[in-house]
Amino acid sequence: MSFIEFWEESLTEQEGCLLQPFMTNLDKSVFGLMNLPEVVKGALFSRYSRSDKSLRRILLDEFIKAPECRFASIVGEAANNGDQLVAIQQAEAFYDRVLIGYGDDSVAELGGAHIACEGISNIASIALVDSRLGLSPLEKSTRYVPFNRKINGRYRYHRESSIMASSHFSRYEATLDNLFDTYTALIDPLLSWVQATTPQDTTTSVRAYNSATRAKTLDLLRGLLPMATLTNVGLFGNGRAFEYLLVKLATSGHEEVRALGYVMQQELDKIIPSFVKRAKTERGLKAVQYLQTNCERTELLAQKLLKPTEKHSAMPRSAACPEDLAQQHRAPSTVQLVEYDPDGEVKVVAAILYPHTEITLNNIKEYVAGLSTTERVEIISTYVGDRESRFHRPGRAFEETYYTFDILADIGAYRDLHRHRVLTQQRQHYSVRHGYVVPIELEEAKLAETYRKALDYAAETTELIASHLPDAAQYVVPFAYRMRWRIKLNLREAYHLIELRSSRQGHPSYRVIAQEMYRQMSAVHPALVANMHFVDLNDYNLERLAAEQRIDMKLR
Repeated sequence: MSFIEFWEESLTEQEGCLLQPFMTNLDKSVFGLMNLPEVVKGALFSRYSRSDKSLRRILLDEFIKAPECRFASIVGEAANNGDQLVAIQQAEAFYDRVLIGYGDDSVAELGGAHIACEGISNIASIALVDSRLGLSPLEKSTRYVPFNRKINGRYRYHRESSIMASSHFSRYEATLDNLFDTYTALIDPLLSWVQATTPQDTTTSVRAYNSATRAKTLDLLRGLLPMATLTNVGLFGNGRAFEYLLVKLATSGHEEVRALGYVMQQELDKIIPSFVKRAKTERGLKAVQYLQTNCERTELLAQKLLKPTEKHSAMPRSAACPEDLAQQHRAPSTVQLVEYDPDGEVKVVAAILYPHTEITLNNIKEYVAGLSTTERVEIISTYVGDRESRFHRPGRAFEETYYTFDILADIGAYRDLHRHRVLTQQRQHYSVRHGYVVPIELEEAKLAETYRKALDYAAETTELIASHLPDAAQYVVPFAYRMRWRIKLNLREAYHLIELRSSRQGHPSYRVIAQEMYRQMSAVHPALVANMHFVDLNDYNLERLAAEQRIDMKLR
């Protein structure tokens, strides 16, 4: 017997004709909404939670047939031209009345929007991707897209307003032009070297080989790209997430990021106005002031307390010789497990057993503490089961124990790992204090000296500007320079991050981080990490080749 047998919807033929454009079906209890603006869908679902009517009946009675709703103007013929925006704005008061009885912030999750942010710096793009929940970002790739195209004779990087208004503007442009000139000049010789050292075999297509070698070349050169590099970011999210994002953007120390938030607010007001309006109300302004004040006060206190320590922890910009640089590139000391739970194994095993008993969690923990290692391993292995791929992820019991890592690595690696959001991340400022990384392949191709000269010049410019404009100076910092950040994540997310980021097609700079995280976790919790079967500890010449060959198979 199916639950659908108990469902019944009484619609007249005329009502069915009215609803048909907006429903995936009219005769089933499970259906989707189509062709409706976000503001309508959000208000519709808000009423849904506090009404005995079906969703179809609410749409008919309280929206389609309600004159003040102006429903026909919003989704009818006017939906195909600019009049729709006017209709939505005029109808907003009606939807506000629908939503007024729903004070909970979760109502703002009922409306969503797609937003494109084009021509923004990497400072701004990372600020967008900082949000952990409610937003799904997608950014232009430095692996598949070269960043050396000019527009009107100028490279595409952000001309930061305070720098351009200062005496440093000519040095700023000269430095960034030099970075992009170097990037451009090295592409062809490095691509030739990559292809010469990894020749095409008979099993690889020309398309796959060219894609893999070009990706390898751009991977090796991305360290020259400065934080000012312009990129594109697409975002999909719900109103609640966008509202909080707008508040956070307004607290940024970068004028570009604050301006971006203002423009996003204007565009979101055209799509989901009822769900992001609080970002610009008195409540939103007070939230901005609260975050700004706390950040400024904490920064001043930290500088006062930790400034002597920072002086001793600073590192030279680069190593003295190529061998040192090559070692730095793969140095495991860049990843440090600074905190883990010694009782993690007991907590995880207890969480595994908990849903299958009727006794208290404390009693289960006492029982698990008395088990032998062999017995615990059996429980863990049974719970994880036979994992055939990394997509077979352990259950929520693995969320019981956490690990905190302090990582020192190049900004390029940070940008990739920053995309993981089911964890806690905090970064320090983008700077040149910790030196830079030179890929060993550039040393072998005899191109490292040109690479170093551009990075050294960028460091001098960064320090020069930082003496007057410390926040703005971060735009000059190239991706090759190291930065420090911390990650706190649970065991379940560690399985996902480590197995994904250690895979062959990953960039070498973050593969080594994932591999070292695995080694250090294995040392403290071997039984919990034993089922992490899909960690790849190997090195590869063409990381993308296997993935491109799989694409060939799909194309065939």
